[in-house]
Amino acid sequence: MSTGPLLIIWHSRTGTSEQIARAANRGSEEGGRLMRAADVSPEDLLAAGGYLFCCPENLASMSGEMKEMFDRCYYPVLGRIEGRPYATVIAAGSDGEGAQRQIDRIATGWRLKRVTEPWIEMMDAQEPEEILAPKTVDEASLERAVELGAALAEGIAQGIF
Repeated sequence: MSTGPLLIIWHSRTGTSEQIARAANRGSEEGGRLMRAADVSPEDLLAAGGYLFCCPENLASMSGEMKEMFDRCYYPVLGRIEGRPYATVIAAGSDGEGAQRQIDRIATGWRLKRVTEPWIEMMDAQEPEEILAPKTVDEASLERAVELGAALAEGIAQGIF
């Protein structure tokens, strides 16, 4: 099993996922690596000891940029990252379950091991103006993200996962 850093992969349209990913990275200290989904390569996934996937749900699916990362990297790492830990944070207006299911299905194919309960950060945006508006994540959720990043990075470093 890899002992590389926690790889925090994010995509955000209105700021929620990015803020949470950055807070998780702060919590991970030296044990984390923050990357936008568009910049992630199969080599980055292979070098990591575990993963935190942060993205919004758009139209009942994970965001296109996150999906593209999985499309681009899925087969090059298939059979090479089995057993590594992962966690997810989905930013959603009202649901988030569709994006969550998609990522979990991909993680199942990679044989990753979920190590936290799914986290769906509800922003309660329903109208087009609210949905498209930049978001500010509350302090409690940012602190939760810091703690998540710290726990994941430490669990990887200690070989707990």
